[in-house]
Amino acid sequence: MKVFVISSVWVEPQSSAAGSRMLQLIDLFLSKNWKVTYASTASPSEYAIDLTQKGIETTTVTLNDPSFDAYIQELQPDIVLFDRFMVEEQFGWRVAQQCPDALRILDTEDLHSLRKARHQAIKENRLFLESDLVSDIAKREVASIYRCDLTLMISEYEMELLQNVFKVPKALLHYLPFLLPPVLGEFVPFEERAHFISIGNFLHAPNWDATLQLKQTIWPEIRKAIPDAQLHVYGGYPSEKVFQLHNPKEGFYIKGRAEDAKEVISKAKVLLAPLRFGAGLKGKFIDAMQCGTPSVTTQIGAEAMQGAFTWGGTIEDDVSAFAKAATVLYTNEKLWKTAQDHGRILINNRFQKVDFEDGFYDTIENYKATLVTRRQQNFTGQMLLHHTLQSTKFMSKWIEEKNKENK
Repeated sequence: MKVFVISSVWVEPQSSAAGSRMLQLIDLFLSKNWKVTYASTASPSEYAIDLTQKGIETTTVTLNDPSFDAYIQELQPDIVLFDRFMVEEQFGWRVAQQCPDALRILDTEDLHSLRKARHQAIKENRLFLESDLVSDIAKREVASIYRCDLTLMISEYEMELLQNVFKVPKALLHYLPFLLPPVLGEFVPFEERAHFISIGNFLHAPNWDATLQLKQTIWPEIRKAIPDAQLHVYGGYPSEKVFQLHNPKEGFYIKGRAEDAKEVISKAKVLLAPLRFGAGLKGKFIDAMQCGTPSVTTQIGAEAMQGAFTWGGTIEDDVSAFAKAATVLYTNEKLWKTAQDHGRILINNRFQKVDFEDGFYDTIENYKATLVTRRQQNFTGQMLLHHTLQSTKFMSKWIEEKNKENK
């Protein structure tokens, strides 16, 4: 089969969990010997991997331009994968018009509306309420899910939320978390490790907020307990405001981008991530558990990851309890090793590629074979697609004409 992936970014697995996730999806397609074409509306970035080395054809596509119609009509893919709902909004109607028989799949990465709603509650210094979910961005995101034939969900919590709060039919959703090999090897031992670590792309608001939480409230408490402790903060795309937090006297080091995230995580003793908002699954904890590095995080940080298993570290929402848990993990080798073992068990029971790949392929083939019937059963999706074809199409045509005038 021919798979056409459309994204607003290029694949950067070293920069974000979303980049790693997309690479896992691409590898799933390639392992079936399906032909993959990857398109982005962005210019190739400095840190993007070279997809052509995997035999993938790459192209840049233009928003609000009829050249896309001609391109995809010639390509005639069997499957079109939209990377996040905003991309489906821009190109979904064009795909439906030019390739009506193509299976349209949405990869959410995380529920943007959930992350935005939680962020808004934090800004207003109040508890998050279910009513916060009913927003304009939620209407857009859920509409996109209905318009697609299938939506890939990385979080069981978000699957349940879509079904229970927004009444999205389960048949439109497919659970596909991180797809990992088993953790088998030996880890860097306790006595050869040093320092606390924090890691995460600084363009991602939850990571920047967590860094501020560490700097302003949590790290001072840890330093009181361990006066010579150091925190090494890594992350892609650090701005000047990030580097302004660098203070060696306080043991607070802004390191910037890590060339190899797993290498720096494997040498650290404890990973800290006091996330106050966010959604999806957090790749930093996957890396930490794969490296045998215990972590301290919040309920939001650990959400949808542990299932019935014990967290590879400690989960605390209270600032003082968070700092104390970090201190204990850092200094108590026995507890540290127990947390390390819990992380290995969690990874090996929750995120094994072999547990999910066959189910994914079966779902794709089943949906391709029953596409007409499934679309008839999804009347809401067909209704939304009809109106989107009208409104988005004519807005796009208007922009096309404006662009012609400006040339």
